This record gives sequence, C-alpha cells and structure tokens, in this order.
Amino acid sequence: MFTVGQAKSRGPYAKTATRQADILRAARDSFADRGYASASLRDIAERAGITHAGLLHHFRNKEELLAAVLAQRDAEEWQEGRAEVDGRSESLGRYLVDVLLRHQKSPELMRLWLELAAASSRPDHPAHDYFVERYERSRTHLARAAHEQAAEGKLREGISPEQAALLFQAVLNGLQVQWLLDSRIDLADALNAFLELIRAPSDP
Repeated sequence: MFTVGQAKSRGPYAKTATRQADILRAARDSFADRGYASASLRDIAERAGITHAGLLHHFRNKEELLAAVLAQRDAEEWQEGRAEVDGRSESLGRYLVDVLLRHQKSPELMRLWLELAAASSRPDHPAHDYFVERYERSRTHLARAAHEQAAEGKLREGISPEQAALLFQAVLNGLQVQWLLDSRIDLADALNAFLELIRAPSDP
C-alpha cells in the first residue's frame, strides 16, 4: 500500500521523515506553481535543497511523488476533520462543504487528485492500494455518520446509510470534475442541495 512517508527504497541511503517532509513541501509548491506536467524532479530537488539523485532515493519518479503529495494533503484533511466533526454527524456536511471551497483555491491539485484517482483504478498502479483503502475508509466514516442520522430519523426513508455514503462520494467527486470544466458552478450550493435530498423531510 502506498502511504504518506513510505516510498520504496533505492540504494543504501536511509530515508528520514524530515527529508521526506522537505521533498513533499517542495513538490507541492512546484506542482502548484508550474502544474504537474511542467514541474520537474530537478526543480523539486533544488527547492528541497538536495540533489536530483538524492531525491530518487526517496521517490522513484514524479508519479509516485505526486501520490505522496496528495496522500499527505488527504491525511491532513482527515486529521482536521476528526477535530472539527468530533463525532457530531450534523457537522460532517458543513465540514465537507468547507473542504470543497478550500480545494477551489488549488484547482491544479484538485485536478491532479482526480486524474490520479482515475489512473489508480489499474491494479498495477503504484497508488492503487492507497486509493482503495482511502475510499473504503471514507465510506466507513460517512456511513457511520449516516447511521447516526438514520437513528435520529434524519435520513430519508428508502436510503440506507451505506447507500448515502456511496452517493456522497460520487457527488463529491463528480461536482469537482464539473467545476473544473465550468468554474461558474456553485459547488457549495450543489452539495447542500444533495444533502437536502437525502435528509428526511421535516414535519409540516
């Protein structure tokens, strides 16, 4: 499984958490400044203060480095989400709307994330296991929140918590794709509309 801070070793040099953090920070800046296609490993190495060969002892190629950058951002958002939501299912929707709005400020990373998620559907892709685990973990958290909503009579009848979690993931990803194609789309408004669709109607 590909995880943050874990790249396949090449050569006798030991990887350190500090060095990898420097490389990931440099890669995130390079991808944001130049775009993934134009960013080079040599530029990233220079920003990180190491040689090109030194970078390759930590990450085999640019694709693996991109996976690590996006996985790091994902891990940061999960930690932040746990702190903000803290078991309160009613806070989850608001938090995810905020995440979407923050992603709009870094469209290049949003685009790269979606492209990598699609490419990793291949079983031989270096990020395949990471994305399988990531989506499974996301569905588990979303379904748990939906179960709480169902227990309180707040989930629309006929939709199971597991279905709600799956649909939520689909809507979240689909909205980002559509926004990248047409930035006039109001992501927050559309996501809130979906949440209303799966919410049990209020008593008149």
